[in-house]
Amino acid sequence: MKQLLAALLLVVPLAAPVIAEAAKPGKLHVSESVAIDAKPEVVWDKIKDFNGLGTWHPAVAKSEIVSGTNSKKGAVRVLTLQDGGTIKEELLSHRGKSFKYKILEGVLPVSDYTSSVKVKPGKNGGSMVEWHGDFKRKSSDANPPAGQDDATATKTMTTVYRAGLDNLKKVVESK
Repeated sequence: MKQLLAALLLVVPLAAPVIAEAAKPGKLHVSESVAIDAKPEVVWDKIKDFNGLGTWHPAVAKSEIVSGTNSKKGAVRVLTLQDGGTIKEELLSHRGKSFKYKILEGVLPVSDYTSSVKVKPGKNGGSMVEWHGDFKRKSSDANPPAGQDDATATKTMTTVYRAGLDNLKKVVESK
């Protein structure tokens, strides 16, 4: 028994940093896609404008470029959501039929967020639009407050992507 207690007294202090590290939020990933019955060029024309998210995403009431040149690397946009919340994002790349951006600040329950949107050829001359995001939950606490945990972050981003892609399909296919 004394040997077990002595071993625990040696191991527990060594394990504390490992346990603390394990409690830190890890990278999370969300990936959603949609098939659209329109040529990739038609779909890309609808989404290529970095400042045009509000023309196809139902949650966005307004988009404004506040720094840089629209659709050029380094452009910064502020999205105003339908509920009045805001998200500030920076364009990291814009080439081919894809762009990548990151969130600088905002109301979403995420941090260290980067995302990409790509339009690829789909079946029968149509398109496949893919939206991928990597992020961490907003809170770095071992026991995050309600609404700032991994599940909330993942569910929120899945909902954002799904709503946008479903509406993009509706908007493009109704033309």
